[in-house]
Amino acid sequence: MFEGFRARRRNRAVVDGLYEAVLERARAPKLFIDLAVPDTVMGRFEALALHVFLVLERCRREPALAPLAQDLVDRFMVDLDASIRELGIGDQSVPKRMRKLAGHFYERVAAYDAALAAGGIESLASALDGRIVEGGDAAERLANYMEAQRADLAHLSTQDLLAGRLRHEA
Repeated sequence: MFEGFRARRRNRAVVDGLYEAVLERARAPKLFIDLAVPDTVMGRFEALALHVFLVLERCRREPALAPLAQDLVDRFMVDLDASIRELGIGDQSVPKRMRKLAGHFYERVAAYDAALAAGGIESLASALDGRIVEGGDAAERLANYMEAQRADLAHLSTQDLLAGRLRHEA
């Protein structure tokens, strides 16, 4: 009778652990200092959306990770809702803001997917330019960062992801 509840509770702990690891990467000072991501509310949203995208992209490679990917997106949306409320947005405006932010997120997922399918740092830099960073070599540096993060996640085992980790632990 309680097994379903226990499984959901374990899954919630896994998703929370994974989301915390994503948050840690998205809050890295390097993004804001070295890679020119604006240290603003929207800049932080962009950094977080980028890292959620990277984990989703890694999860797509294995069908067993599809439920985890969906749970991660759900957790991201719950966090966005809470963040909007913490900023003092009234209850009646939250759904409108959530639709807008969700639209931004899914637009970025589509743009980054298309850039990765096209291949090359230039394509990815073009997708990043104007979304996260503005012009210059910042987009190329961020594209290189994304590729390094993708390579790091590619070496991560399915078991690590299913345990809610973005690092390999023996």
